[in-house]
Amino acid sequence: MPAARPDSLASPPGWLATGSLMTAVWLGSLDQSIANTALPAIAAALQHTPAESVWILHAYQLAVVATLLPFAALGDLWGARRVFLVGVALFNLAAIASALAPSLEWLAVSRAVQGIGASGLMSVNLALIRQIFPTNRLGQAVGLNAFIVGSGYSLGPVVASLLLSVGPWPWLFGFMVPMGLVGWLLGWRFLPNATEKTAPQPYDLVLALLSALCFASLIFCLSAVECGTLMTVWAGVVAIAAPLAGRLSDRYPPAIMGGIGLCILSAGMVWLSQVTVGTSTTTIGVGMAICGIGFGLFQSPNLRAIMSSSPPERSSGASGMVALARLIGQASGAALVALCFNLFAPVGAGHAIVIGAVAAGLGGLLSVSRLWAR
Repeated sequence: MPAARPDSLASPPGWLATGSLMTAVWLGSLDQSIANTALPAIAAALQHTPAESVWILHAYQLAVVATLLPFAALGDLWGARRVFLVGVALFNLAAIASALAPSLEWLAVSRAVQGIGASGLMSVNLALIRQIFPTNRLGQAVGLNAFIVGSGYSLGPVVASLLLSVGPWPWLFGFMVPMGLVGWLLGWRFLPNATEKTAPQPYDLVLALLSALCFASLIFCLSAVECGTLMTVWAGVVAIAAPLAGRLSDRYPPAIMGGIGLCILSAGMVWLSQVTVGTSTTTIGVGMAICGIGFGLFQSPNLRAIMSSSPPERSSGASGMVALARLIGQASGAALVALCFNLFAPVGAGHAIVIGAVAAGLGGLLSVSRLWAR
């Protein structure tokens, strides 16, 4: 039985509805980083080469990118709560299938279904947050969401290492099932239905299929990027900075907060562009931390501005666009690095980071310019 919109977040329906969302979002974030870390162990256990086992990652990424926009449109048409519950259910069932997979082919198909489920829950989670939280606490809410996403990514390698040290690789997927079930039950009972109703809009199935094919094709243009332990520094700092930025964005204009964050991110990328073979791990870690602070300060205010400026009845569409933009940015960044390596080897990495720093700096200026346009 779905709950109405909670009157207070301090009430059990309020924090239990939030708990359902955060549990699902954390599992979706954790799942990606766990698979990246455990890929060699899974490949060895299934007796496949690393090149073949990459499909464990690609199947998931393809499914997520291809279905985000169609799910977001369904959220506006069918209801964000329903799309979320279907997504969590698919994610959980696919996790069971992945844990029982006897072959690489089975596992790849299961991961694709799991990616579809993750896409469903990620496409509407911000829309549901908007329904649960009052406007004056929306920044705090998106900050909490960013913290959960960051902690999921940063804890993935640790969780994978611990599970692989005490059990076989199927445990990596099996341990998610109880948490996913709890998240689904809490969502079914406590997530509110949207109260805003508008004239129904037709769901363009042909356009949805074309969108899926278009964005899925982007994945094939990318090279696999192995993330080292230092990447955890960035994600961990984002997880710390984002909740603080979310609270501040409820008091100060998001344009200022976002501009400051992007400028700090640009400074951190300039720092990293100077890294050489002899650079110490500590120096690299400091640069990653600066980038994490900047991104954390930018992310929550930016999400708040996007969600608060979209019409309530289009919240699912806005949420899906945010998730899709994030994934396209990740894909474009990998493609940019590959291009710079081909054009400017052996200093391609530095050139790519400088381009990113310039883009972040320009983004900061554009963010602040929103104040002048008023």
